[in-house]
Amino acid sequence: MAPRCNYPALLAVSVLSLALLAVFYASDSVVRGLAVSLTAAAALLPLWGRRLRRRDDGTHRRVCVLVLGDIGRSPRMQYHALSLSKHGYHVTFVGFLETKPHRDVLSEEKIAVVPIAEVKGVQAGPKVLTYVTKVVVQSLQLLRVLLTMELQEHVLMQNPPGLPSIAVTWFVCVLRGSRFIIDWHNYGYTIMALSHGPTHPVVRLAQWYERFFGPLASHNLCVTNAMKDDLQKNWGIKAMTLYDRPASIFRETPLKLQHELFVRLAGVHPQFRSEEAEAERTILSFRDPTDGTVTLRAERPALLLSSTSWTGQRTLFSDPSSVFPPTEYEGFIKGGASLPPLLCVITGKGPQKEHYMKLTDSLHLEHVKICTPWLEAEDYPLLLGSADLGVCLHKSSSGLDLPMKVVDMFGCCLPVCAIHYNCLDELVKHEENGLIFRDSAELAEQLKSLLSGFPSSDGKLGTFRRNLRANRGQRWDDNWDQNVLPLITAPK
Repeated sequence: MAPRCNYPALLAVSVLSLALLAVFYASDSVVRGLAVSLTAAAALLPLWGRRLRRRDDGTHRRVCVLVLGDIGRSPRMQYHALSLSKHGYHVTFVGFLETKPHRDVLSEEKIAVVPIAEVKGVQAGPKVLTYVTKVVVQSLQLLRVLLTMELQEHVLMQNPPGLPSIAVTWFVCVLRGSRFIIDWHNYGYTIMALSHGPTHPVVRLAQWYERFFGPLASHNLCVTNAMKDDLQKNWGIKAMTLYDRPASIFRETPLKLQHELFVRLAGVHPQFRSEEAEAERTILSFRDPTDGTVTLRAERPALLLSSTSWTGQRTLFSDPSSVFPPTEYEGFIKGGASLPPLLCVITGKGPQKEHYMKLTDSLHLEHVKICTPWLEAEDYPLLLGSADLGVCLHKSSSGLDLPMKVVDMFGCCLPVCAIHYNCLDELVKHEENGLIFRDSAELAEQLKSLLSGFPSSDGKLGTFRRNLRANRGQRWDDNWDQNVLPLITAPK
């Protein structure tokens, strides 16, 4: 380990040296005045640095968890915060508050959520001006938050997004003597390349930025072995693989809770309503009023669950970019295939949601219903645990990360059909816990195969579910305790 040094003092010496050089060479009074100001700043910098590094009895039990994004849609970082709090650490959770985090995060006394505002940048003028102003304002905002909070022993930051948070966080950790940990979920520049192309100057700058500042972290975590190898080979970064694991809230949902959820959804979404106008009956389930017994209806549709960011890249709709046109499934049924109707529940928020819903309405589907609810954090695992099949359309921009949504599905013993990319086999085992497809035609055939004879559990779908029950693996808590806790508790 490199020897510790007094960074504020070193910085002060550097500033003082520059100021003395300016005084020596300057003939202009304005320059001399600036030099005097620099000299004064250099004299005060060690005092400020000592204050920033002033430790107390609780410093070693404080950790900042930072995500320059929506906390509510950052489940892995929420799990980090909860794991830290369970081991007695006080967590300052910094990020955007667009959607509500899980109630366990909000109710935990040891977790203090510090919201920061999302910055748009100047909207007039060239795009480069928007990028520059956004980065500058976000940098100043992060500096203010990180420099004014109590001294943290560790700062655990999600990447991406890492611009400008990697550089700012590293700088603050140097000033304050905190240990800087990056959790690599993906590469930010590969995500930017989806919109701008890999040769765009902004994308190249973002790649250089991550490659330059990434190795400055004290420790690195990543989500796959493929990313671990890539970080080591191409970036010179030694990282530890911390696979996403489902939290304890992701499990098969008991019938009673399933029915209660379906009733709540039926109150808002007509796709869940039964043709019989009874309060205790939905299209999927009913409760016997005499004894309160809940039963799944034998003639129910298959409940298929997916999610999307509604950006037009991959959806479950019949537009040119579609992966699964529902008209193909309709065609199977109209052609005489013994298949159930489909109730497709697609969660998520995004800018083109209304556009795709209009496309869907224009299809006038008879055997496929599509519902697009926004679920509370507590209801999402209940719905996963109630579904019959999951469909994952996540295709990594880098080919090195894994879809968290599949991890959660597997926690609920929910088989999946997932679109292929390079390292997906680290999670989805084809013909064991799900199926991997490459295009819409292959997905349609897989659905036909899996749902034939539904709701019987004798087919391939039932086999996948039984395999998932038998091979649950580690949950998040055990995985985190085994891999991350030793890193947090290790002496500097």
